[in-house]
Amino acid sequence: MSDNILRDCRSKMNKTIEHFELELRGIRTGRASTALVEFLKVDCYGSLCDLRDVAGVSVPEPTQILIKPFDPSTKNSIAKAMEAAELGLNPQIEGDAIRVHLPPPSAERRKQLANQVKKLSEESKISIRNERRDAVKQVDTMSKDKSNSFSEDDAKASKSNIDDLTKEISGKIENLCSTKTKEIEEAS
Repeated sequence: MSDNILRDCRSKMNKTIEHFELELRGIRTGRASTALVEFLKVDCYGSLCDLRDVAGVSVPEPTQILIKPFDPSTKNSIAKAMEAAELGLNPQIEGDAIRVHLPPPSAERRKQLANQVKKLSEESKISIRNERRDAVKQVDTMSKDKSNSFSEDDAKASKSNIDDLTKEISGKIENLCSTKTKEIEEAS
């Protein structure tokens, strides 16, 4: 029974890491990446769509992103969405495509991006701690319920396993954070 709690807790914590990694991909470091723009919401055909659903996104050069709308009539909507997202990107419409040049971030912008990464890291750690709290509550409930054969020793062992898992996952988040922060600070 406690194995199910631990398995469920691990699953939820891994989803938090996946979400954090996805968020990190959207933060620019000086090199172009399709992840910067592919999840931008674009107003097309009366509804909001991800950019990747309405256009092909590629990186022809390390400092450029090329966006080719599947329907050329949507290029102005795409450009407006990019400007509204306040990513510091300046889309240039060229024929049926949109080209985005990524200048190297200024020292001040790199500092802002590093702080954003740290904030996202802290939010992820809070989520991990909440998962830990929920799992510990489940263990406590099981140990108080006398209708099952879950002893206090089992509860202590389960809580210890949950704490170990929490430390492991928090360490992964911290490593991801420091790696991304280093990338941002070294961007030129």
